[in-house]
Amino acid sequence: MASFALSALRRAALPRSAALVAARRGYAEAAASQSDKLRLSLVLPHETIYQSQDVVQVNLSAESGDLGVLANHVPTIEALKPGVLEVVESAESKKWFVSGGFANVHPNNTMTVNAVEAYPLDAFSPEAIRSHLAEAQRVASGNGTEEEKAEAAIEVQVYEALQAAIKA
Repeated sequence: MASFALSALRRAALPRSAALVAARRGYAEAAASQSDKLRLSLVLPHETIYQSQDVVQVNLSAESGDLGVLANHVPTIEALKPGVLEVVESAESKKWFVSGGFANVHPNNTMTVNAVEAYPLDAFSPEAIRSHLAEAQRVASGNGTEEEKAEAAIEVQVYEALQAAIKA
């Protein structure tokens, strides 16, 4: 529904011929803009992990599904769900667990990921995840307040995603 409303707004804001030109990418433009690198910025409220660094690919867990982004990807904005964000550099791959945020793919081979929290995947203990998950599940199904249950339900979602990421 929101994308339909946005399309309607876009059509209303641009003359018809401009709307057609804006929606089309010509072969010459696509060939001229070919680059094999994606410029990534991964930003947290308290830290910048990547600042306009060239990478090969970024894989992430979005609310709309898992997404792999390479150079020349179509521009998009994705809400992140708790999961793994994998950054493929030239020779190696780094994996981060993000609790949520947004990923913006811009038309000029740049990508900005704004995450609430991000930690290297190898920083987590499987035992700690299991115990915290069990505690969150107990609170979520217990007799606490609605606020406590809602917070615990979010914790369950994050711990389950983290547990799946560690097993993968």
